[in-house]
Amino acid sequence: MNCPYCGHIDSKVIDSRDTFDGIRRRRQCLACSKRFTTYERLQPVSIFVIKKDRRREEFNKEKLLSGIRKACEKRPLPTGAIDRLVDDIESEIEGLNKAEISSVAIGDMVMKRLKNLDYIAYIRFASVYRDFTDITALKREIDNLVSDEPAGITSTSQLPLIPEAELETRIKPRHRSRK
Repeated sequence: MNCPYCGHIDSKVIDSRDTFDGIRRRRQCLACSKRFTTYERLQPVSIFVIKKDRRREEFNKEKLLSGIRKACEKRPLPTGAIDRLVDDIESEIEGLNKAEISSVAIGDMVMKRLKNLDYIAYIRFASVYRDFTDITALKREIDNLVSDEPAGITSTSQLPLIPEAELETRIKPRHRSRK
C-alpha cells in the first residue's frame, strides 16, 4: 500500500478490525511516519443476466429493487419487506455460483416471493413480466391465483375488523328455547 502523503511503498499495520463489510486497517508509513486508514472489502463476482432477446447485462440490484417497488407501490406492506425480498433474491442468485442467469429465472424468483407477500403486487408485476397480450390472459392469471389460495384465508396485508373468535360467535345461529 502506497502512502497517500509521500507515496512510499512500505507501511506497517498498527491496528486491524473487522467491519460489517470487510476489514479496517490503521497503517503507518515507514518513511514519513504518518498514519492512514485502509479498508479491504471482498469484491463480488460479476453476474450477468441473459435477457429475453439474448443480450447480456450485468446484474443490477437497484434495477431489481426499482421494479419490485413499482409493483408494491401504495400497498400496505411491512417496513423493510421489499428490501428483504430483494436481498433474498440476490442471495439466491449468488448462491447458484453461476456467472450467468436468465432474466426469466430472476422473474420467476420475484413472482414466487411476491405471491407470498402481496397478491396485488404479484398481479402488477406479472402484468409487466409476463407481458399479457389481452385481458383474458390476465384473467387466467388471476383465476390461477384465486384457485391456489386456501379457502377461508383473507389477505394478510389487512387486519380483520372483528377478531376471529368473536366473528364465530356472531355467525352461529342463536336458538331460543321455548317455554
